[in-house]
Amino acid sequence: MTSETSTEVVVEGRAPTPPDGAPAAAPSAGALLVVLVGTFITVLDFFIANVAVPAIKADLGASAAQAQMFVVGYGVAFTAGLITGGRLGDLFGRRRMFTLGMVLFMLASAACSLAPTATVLVVARIAQGAAAALMVPQVLGIIGTVYTGAARDRAFNAYGLVIGIAGVFGQFIGGALITVDIAGLSWRTIFLINVPLCLVSLAFVGRTIPESRGEGGTRLDLVGALLVTASLGIIVFALLEGQESGWPLWVWEALAGAAVLLAVTVWHLRRRAAADRGPLIEPALFKGRVFSVGLAATVVYFLAMGSFFFVLALYLQLGRGLSPLASGSVFLALGAGYFGASMVSARKAASVTARRVAVGPLTLAIGYAAVALTADRLDTTGHVLWLLPALLVAGLGMGLTTGPLTNLVLGAAAPEHAASASGLLNTAQEGGAAVGVAIAGAVFFPALADAGGSAGAYPHAFAVTLVPLIALGLLASALVLAAPGRTARR
Repeated sequence: MTSETSTEVVVEGRAPTPPDGAPAAAPSAGALLVVLVGTFITVLDFFIANVAVPAIKADLGASAAQAQMFVVGYGVAFTAGLITGGRLGDLFGRRRMFTLGMVLFMLASAACSLAPTATVLVVARIAQGAAAALMVPQVLGIIGTVYTGAARDRAFNAYGLVIGIAGVFGQFIGGALITVDIAGLSWRTIFLINVPLCLVSLAFVGRTIPESRGEGGTRLDLVGALLVTASLGIIVFALLEGQESGWPLWVWEALAGAAVLLAVTVWHLRRRAAADRGPLIEPALFKGRVFSVGLAATVVYFLAMGSFFFVLALYLQLGRGLSPLASGSVFLALGAGYFGASMVSARKAASVTARRVAVGPLTLAIGYAAVALTADRLDTTGHVLWLLPALLVAGLGMGLTTGPLTNLVLGAAAPEHAASASGLLNTAQEGGAAVGVAIAGAVFFPALADAGGSAGAYPHAFAVTLVPLIALGLLASALVLAAPGRTARR
């Protein structure tokens, strides 16, 4: 990655630079494996809870509001804390913050698995999301520090692959764990499984990941952190709760208040940047067209991607009567397409262009259209296996987009702004997925009610909901095309 700005990144514990003419040592794959485990479990826990909500409600006697908070609480805490988490890693060490985040995530996961009441589970889920927000932003910074050139391209594509696998296979993994019912633990195993994964990863963090931090600031912008966290938290929570509550007045008041907070945030960040006092988010990032447009495309793409998982699960389980495991098995078609396309993207990472990246969301939109037409044609009598070819195409679109789009956005950011860029990208991904669920629900549930609300109404409501998701896929493709230039990292 090139930049006109002179920059330096402090790296501790790395081998010395080889003499001129000597080959550089290949970076260890261990660092990538460790940070990708952290990425996998945090994204997985965003999606896996959906399939477990019925079992949790029955076991803990949770109310409808508490059941929603199992998912919403994690998502809001995760999304709102990502930018601050990235900045903490830049200031105090990415390995240190990654380790702390993983320890806290492990403890919160154990608390979730042992929760005696619904209230305790909600609190533990919020703590889980906050820990994930501390851990995940360090991943991209660590990858950018440890790997260079083609190895970095492959690492970023592996990152995108893991995000997709966690999202696509989350339903299947959750359904399988609940169905197997290990030691009679039922839904508790979906949280308990994080504990051994974290323990193994923590054992290798110190051996594989060098410490690194960014130059350009010695103190955390506490005011900026509070403003950004409050703004994002209010927006995501209001959108998610608004759909569930029928869009009462307080939701619109909250969104208006968040808009005011965002305006104050922008003013604060510009003022702090002008004084060279290390703002939480560097405004100079948005001067680059590729970064700004790529970040917007990321938001739009994840709006379409995350919401699709949500409505597909509703359609399969409530509309077609499939069990959690059977429903999760249908998602394997998405996973097959995603995995295959991601392998192709990884091989072409060094020569990818914006035009090539734009093919991904366009393919996604085509796949969604095929799914909508097939589901509407099948109604409630046709076999769901007829959906698999269309789901395969949608999975191809996801695999052609996630990794390369990540490379596009981060490849356009100057190295000294790595923490801000990583935090913004993670926020765009997780926030887009969370808000996308609210958008899909605002279309799906009214369409379901208008069609009578019975099981027979689900195919029509599902097909109608895919229409705006198709539009989002087309918009993401157009936005990527508006970001010209090569996305390859050199």
